[in-house]
Amino acid sequence: MTSTNDVTEARSDYAEAGGEHCVYLTFDDGPNPHCTPAILDVLAQHRAPATFCVIGAYAAGQPELIQRIIAEGHEIANHTMTHPELSKCMPDEVEYEILTTNKVIGMACPQASVRHMRAPYGIWSKEALAASAKANLAALHWSVDPQDWSRPGVEAIVAAVLASLQPGAIVLLHDGCPPDELGRRPHAGRRDQTVMALAQLIPALHDRGFAIRSLPQPNRIDQCP
Repeated sequence: MTSTNDVTEARSDYAEAGGEHCVYLTFDDGPNPHCTPAILDVLAQHRAPATFCVIGAYAAGQPELIQRIIAEGHEIANHTMTHPELSKCMPDEVEYEILTTNKVIGMACPQASVRHMRAPYGIWSKEALAASAKANLAALHWSVDPQDWSRPGVEAIVAAVLASLQPGAIVLLHDGCPPDELGRRPHAGRRDQTVMALAQLIPALHDRGFAIRSLPQPNRIDQCP
């Protein structure tokens, strides 16, 4: 399997979008009943949209959270069924991981329109890119990663995002934890720092003149309103 770590075919930002300085918030590895509702509450308080890159195995068990995400104006993206490193999977396994997740999301919420696919660990392969394109999913990466999953502290998360921010940035955050990491590390699935950081980060972004927007349509650059 050929790994493409430079993710040249995956969207890392929308720096060429015109109008206001835009930033895009994304959350990986949910939905999680202990974390996702709190993140949705913060987003609702600030009327900020986001994209939730969900793991299919979790989405299957939390259809009400998928429905809430969509009902509150956010987007669902595909983050595979079980969060494997796709560059180590056979082509049929890659297709299973992507297509089954789409089906699970559709069963949980028929109103969900899945437009994007994010590879676990940000590691793409030619097979993963091809399977995503075949499923009409745009490959999605990121340009800002505060590593909130490592629980570095609320202030460290906020500072890391603000230090790396550029117009069009796609910010990587987490509202869950991959199945194979649960139980391996203490507090692996806790996202309380992310929730508290988000409550500080959104006003800070606004203060710096950034508009938080939904991801533009794939293959088209939207003007920020």
